[in-house]
Amino acid sequence: MDQVFKALADGTRRRLLDRLHEHSGQTLGELCEHIDMTRQSVTQHLAVLEAANLVSAVRRGREKLHYLNPVPLHEIQERWIDKFERPRLRALSAVKRRAEEDMTDKPTFVYVIYIESTPERIWDALTDADMTAAYWGHSNVSDWKPGSRWEHRRTDGSGIADAVGAVVESERPTRLVMTGVAPEDEGQEEKYSRITFDIEQHGDIVRLTVTEEDLADEAMLADVSSGWPAVLSNLKSFIETGSPLPQEPWLMPSR
Repeated sequence: MDQVFKALADGTRRRLLDRLHEHSGQTLGELCEHIDMTRQSVTQHLAVLEAANLVSAVRRGREKLHYLNPVPLHEIQERWIDKFERPRLRALSAVKRRAEEDMTDKPTFVYVIYIESTPERIWDALTDADMTAAYWGHSNVSDWKPGSRWEHRRTDGSGIADAVGAVVESERPTRLVMTGVAPEDEGQEEKYSRITFDIEQHGDIVRLTVTEEDLADEAMLADVSSGWPAVLSNLKSFIETGSPLPQEPWLMPSR
């Protein structure tokens, strides 16, 4: 957390975060157009932001695209803001990112979080029906084989699924890729989004990267921008402490 506050203390780095908030997935060159300093200096500032987990970088061919990662900001909010203010403040001050991208092959959202655990434990927490019910408020149900159906089911015993999709890739414990859509839109190809979980050992901890792309409209962008940080923070708390954070369950948005 000290790295986050150090990163935010510099005005240039805050401006870089502002630029990524306006349009995530920018190259170094695009970011330099709005910052009056050399490419080398901007690169150094981005390195500080990456070290603080406020920015995530993804390579697409020869380009390196930079994405705002709001998870640390969400954790600051929960630790130092929410417990002193009324719960509705979360909805008013939620960290949001909106991406209106011309390139359809760029990830729409990239979230990164570090968890004290093992890759196997993280995988199980994402795919086990009982574990997802405990921290997500919905059960993710599937046999998790490529081509299989998965469902995001309510935990009230009704068996109703608020989102469904197909497993695209399943490589325990490092990578899970699946599509998602609201049941009423099943079969409409343009409605599906693609969700990727990359799980990597990072020293003694695990780096979990969640990428979601092909979101259909502005409402879905707004939904996932506040939803994923909450889910990942809850997952982190559940795995590290055994108890989820006290918050409303978030379901997969209707796609």
